[in-house]
Amino acid sequence: MKKTFEQIRLKNLTAANRLVRSATWEGIAGPDGGIPGEAYEIYKELAGGGVGVIITGFTSVALHDDYFGGMMRLSDDALIPQYQKLAQTVHEGGCPVIAQLALGAYYRNADGRYLQVEPDGMTEEEIHRVVGQFTDAAIRAEKAGFDGVQIHAAHFFFLSRFISPAVNHRRDAYGGTTENRSRILLEILKGIREAAPSLHITIKINCSDFTFGGLDEEECLAICRLLDEAGIDSIEVSGNGTSVAGIRAHASEGYFASSAAKIADAVSCPVIVVGGFRSLDTMEAVLNRSRIEMISLSRPLLREPDLPAKMQADPGTVSKCISCNRCYSSPAHRCIFRGRDLK
Repeated sequence: MKKTFEQIRLKNLTAANRLVRSATWEGIAGPDGGIPGEAYEIYKELAGGGVGVIITGFTSVALHDDYFGGMMRLSDDALIPQYQKLAQTVHEGGCPVIAQLALGAYYRNADGRYLQVEPDGMTEEEIHRVVGQFTDAAIRAEKAGFDGVQIHAAHFFFLSRFISPAVNHRRDAYGGTTENRSRILLEILKGIREAAPSLHITIKINCSDFTFGGLDEEECLAICRLLDEAGIDSIEVSGNGTSVAGIRAHASEGYFASSAAKIADAVSCPVIVVGGFRSLDTMEAVLNRSRIEMISLSRPLLREPDLPAKMQADPGTVSKCISCNRCYSSPAHRCIFRGRDLK
């Protein structure tokens, strides 16, 4: 029987429990991806709150990725000392940390102007450049002392769009079949494995794009099998259009759990699931009714960074997060109810 609060060993990483802080957007970094003091405080608080593993917020692999502002970046060796301080901050709290490596969109240099290019319009050389950007960012993460990296292939950012049949209509080795559209993920995985062998390599993927003609559960399952065969260390299952509003404990939790359970049955690597978890008994039911190994939390840790410690001390504890999603329009995506008791 799996218990939430028991040690779990993954490749190149050991966690004190089965709870993961899922990558959560902060949007407070400088234009070059530099880390402000506020970010260190956010991660210090999370590391001391009892979660088993922390995955950082969206960290772009490219300097000229202008999909949105305020993103952290691992696009320059000059940033390594700042990320080393971030990793050390989390480690001092007794928690391993994984850098989420992502790309909002690909931007082509056109006479000094950077223009967004969708997968169909990219050259093979540009695709190879993206693979190299992910690999180089992983090398920087390893040098900074991170325990792992997460390849962000969810939420319709660049990699998610690239593998989606709704977006990718290429007719070469990177388009058409599931295997071809997944080729970029496998090349990134191979590049990171060879260049930074000490890292735990995980991936975040949509169980479905929930859009006409997009990636569906069956094709997600096929991609996860390919990743598993290629040696991915773990898979975090999410979905497009996340952060469902109005989640209530014991009523509407774990909205990606059934899809994640099917993936867990089909692969040999550990599967992590995110999506609306609010109570310990629900999380343990998911863990023990499936082969899912870990549970990810995002919004509840904005409301209560110490929620894992509270749940360990009192298993009847239920998250105070009411899924209002107001955090998305607040500074640093903080919970607007922090410091106030809800009636």
